[in-house]
Amino acid sequence: MYLNGQGVPQDYAAALAWYRKAADQGDANAQWRLGLMYNQGQGVPQNYAEAAKWFHLAADQRNAIAQIFVGQIYLNGQGVPQDYAEAVKWFRLAADQGYASG
Repeated sequence: MYLNGQGVPQDYAAALAWYRKAADQGDANAQWRLGLMYNQGQGVPQNYAEAAKWFHLAADQRNAIAQIFVGQIYLNGQGVPQDYAEAVKWFRLAADQGYASG
């Protein structure tokens, strides 16, 4: 709600704090969202390496959207060395779960 200003004023710092609480408890969706915030620089300085860390944590839990983002970071070399084979691996994992983007 804080991320999008739904029912409360938009507040990236508050959104980040709540996502981090959930992510630290292993919530894959919160981990993916933290990765997205670091990737886009929402409420934090843009940091591709930190984004990659959070995307990986979520992707390792079979979060297909996070797997697509991990594929993208390897495809573009953002926060990780560019690696097309690794990108394909992650896209395939998402596709195997029925995500056409993969």
